[in-house]
Order: sequence, then C-alpha cells, then structure tokens
Amino acid sequence: MGCAYRAQKPVARTTRNYGRWAWVSRASAPAAAGPARIRCGACLQPPPSSPLSPPLSSAPSPNPASRRAAPWLALARAEIGVRTFPPGHSNPRITAYHAGTNIAGYDDKASWCSSFVNWVLAQHGLGGTGSALARSWLTWGEPLAVPVPGCVAVLWRDDPASWRGHVGFWLREDADHVHLLGGNQLDEVREHFYPRSCVLGYRWPAA
Repeated sequence: MGCAYRAQKPVARTTRNYGRWAWVSRASAPAAAGPARIRCGACLQPPPSSPLSPPLSSAPSPNPASRRAAPWLALARAEIGVRTFPPGHSNPRITAYHAGTNIAGYDDKASWCSSFVNWVLAQHGLGGTGSALARSWLTWGEPLAVPVPGCVAVLWRDDPASWRGHVGFWLREDADHVHLLGGNQLDEVREHFYPRSCVLGYRWPAA
C-alpha cells in the first residue's frame, strides 16, 4: 500500500504537471484566478533514474551521546501559524522562505516544505541544500541511525522510488507515526504526523 498523507479535513486543490516538473506560478501581485495548488510532498524532484537524483540510502552514523536537541527548533516553532493565502493572493513570508532556494521569487502556491527547512537552518548560519526538492536533503549533512529532536526527516510520497517527498524537523514518534514540525503541513507551519513507514532517512548537520 502506498504512503498517503491524509489531511484532517478535505482540501480542494489541483496539480498540473508538465513532463517531470510541477507547474507553479511566479505572480508577484494578486491574480483574478488562483494558480494551481501543489500539495506538499509533491516537491520538485526528478525521477530516481535521473543523474540529478540523490541516492536513497547511505551508511547511517551513530548518534553522539552528547548531541542535544537542535537550537533551531525554537525558531521553527516561532513560525507556527504561517500559512498559504487563498487563491489569487500569496503570503510574502512564504516567498521569503523560497528566497534561499532555487525557486526564489515563487509564491506560496509552490511546494514550500524544503524552502522552510532551508530558511530555518539559514537563520542559524547553517547551509541547507539550497533546493526546493524535498529529497535533496537525503545527501545533506550526515545520516543518523536513530533520530533526535530537530533532525531533518525525509519522507517518501506515493512510492519509495517516486520523485515525490516531504521534509520537516523530527520531534517524536509513536508506534505508527513520526511527528514533524514543518512547513506546508496542511498548508501551514505546524506539527503533523506521518506513517513511520514513509521515512527515507534522518539527517543532521555535518560536523
């Protein structure tokens, strides 16, 4: 069974894909009709067969006993509540998240989970991937064998070999789910849960 992220309430949206890339708008001012919505997780990642795709696995590193909860979590929590605006409008805060990625200038109708992670880490002087692709984080930093609060969690969407994904900061887990703090989770910065079976890997800034 595929990994499906289920929102707590229905959200009407459409997605238009041309070739391998998802269409997003660059409107800088409100438009009469809203652009196509791109659901988080459908981040702009090329298929695994592409030479641009990162490997899906690498040898995990043991967690140093002295590793503490990430200091950037406080900043990420301070952004809770930032959300996409209705069709025809765009939240400038989300455009600011995109500014440090390869889709700088795009509005809040582009997938922004990876842009949010890039932005949060940049505020702490940490280089991210500079990419809006969720799976770009699979080769960032160092892999972790066991997650710690604040580490970057990378998830798959639809199929493990698909180009679709999601990324956020790991908080905790239970028997069936991982709980992440991230952007574009139900259209906003918030905590949300996802099946543990969807996790591709956990990453931590390189020493």
